[in-house]
Parts: sequence; C-alpha cells; structure tokens
Amino acid sequence: MDIDCPNLNDTYTRGSLMKEIMEYKFAICDLALYCNTHPEDQNAIVLHNDYCYKAKYLVDRYQKEFGPLTIECPCNSWRWLEQPWPWERGGS
Repeated sequence: MDIDCPNLNDTYTRGSLMKEIMEYKFAICDLALYCNTHPEDQNAIVLHNDYCYKAKYLVDRYQKEFGPLTIECPCNSWRWLEQPWPWERGGS
C-alpha cells in the first residue's frame, strides 16, 4: 500500500517541520470535532485518517532528525538533554 506522505523529498528545518506537524495536528482536532456532529460524512473521516497518517509520518521524521518530541517516544537516551531548550534556540 503506497500512501502519499507529505513533502517526502523536502528538506526541513526544525522550525518548518514543527510548523507542518502543528498544522496537521490542528486539522486533525478540527476534523474530529466536525466528525462528532457529522459521523456519517465519509469524506471527513477519510481526510481525518489521512491527516493522522501524515502527522505520524512527520512526527517520526522529526524525532529521527531532531530528537524526541514527547516522553512517550521510545529512545535509548534522554536526547532532549543534549539539545538547547526552546528558549535557548532563538526563533528558528
């Protein structure tokens, strides 16, 4: 099964990848609210599932390139301790 992943060949910066993750997560929440009141709308359900898949792909890519986003990420070390804290990074 070949699913179209977002920007598969694009090069991301930390900030641009995080921005795209946040955009998908916002759309997922928005669609979930819509689906709560329109449970028979198959197009919305398919779009919600597609966005969930794409967000997971982007989160996995982020975590491979920049380290864990959450404590739930399985990893062998506490990599976020090796990185600057968000307020130490500046605006990028």
